[in-house]
Amino acid sequence: MKAITKFILANLLSCFILFSAQAQTNARTSSGGVDELEILKQLTSTAVVADLPVYQLLNAPGNEQLKAFFFTPVKDPAALKGKRIAVIAADGFEEIEMLGPVWYFRALGAKVDIVAPKYNPAPERYGLGTPEMAKGYIMAIQYLQPVGWVKVDRTADQIKVADYDAIFIPGGAWNPDNLRFDKDVIKYIQDFNKAGKLVAAICHAPVVLATADILKGKKLTGYWNVHADLKNAGGVLQDVPVVTDGNLITSRHPIDVADFSKAVEQWLLKK
Repeated sequence: MKAITKFILANLLSCFILFSAQAQTNARTSSGGVDELEILKQLTSTAVVADLPVYQLLNAPGNEQLKAFFFTPVKDPAALKGKRIAVIAADGFEEIEMLGPVWYFRALGAKVDIVAPKYNPAPERYGLGTPEMAKGYIMAIQYLQPVGWVKVDRTADQIKVADYDAIFIPGGAWNPDNLRFDKDVIKYIQDFNKAGKLVAAICHAPVVLATADILKGKKLTGYWNVHADLKNAGGVLQDVPVVTDGNLITSRHPIDVADFSKAVEQWLLKK
């Protein structure tokens, strides 16, 4: 029912946009101008809203261990008590790659903050509408489908290395590009790494570490599409679910979230 409602609303919105465009272009078209509506139709894709709930991922064949990870109570809810973790993310982060580890670390007693770049709307000439909630929230995706919003606790210009014991960066095709362009984020990652504290990244996110120039000689992994970027940054690639090299932990894909989360847990327990 939820998916049907989304579909109907999306199509109503599309109709409204097209009718508005028609109203604005009638005069110019009737007076011998170009048919702006026809051009707009050719520049606009068909509106379809898909619903990709997390349970489809957890119930997919081969993901039994991933499902068990989330639905098996943690053994020690105080294992990470006193540990402070910052999740560094921006619009377009992969939902399960953030909320999965966040759920797990909080279940183990850790203090977890969502940290994002300062709000910086696109220039007006880009023609993009920005929802009001974007000032204090960041957008989640499932693969390439926007699915929801998560509240930001702090911005990257407000945090210090001493504030946290570990940072982790979720993937998502858009999120890393947004992060690697932000000077506050890159400087913080560099300083955090110099301090020998845990830097973790999953899926596409290791490219942010490449921009921070902290991968030379490091063993790591990441989403298959960014392997060439990681090699070019001096990394030593391994195609396995998770790789730990010193204070760096990297992982490949949403299906590896359990292995990634446990590796971060084990690293912190040793400190």
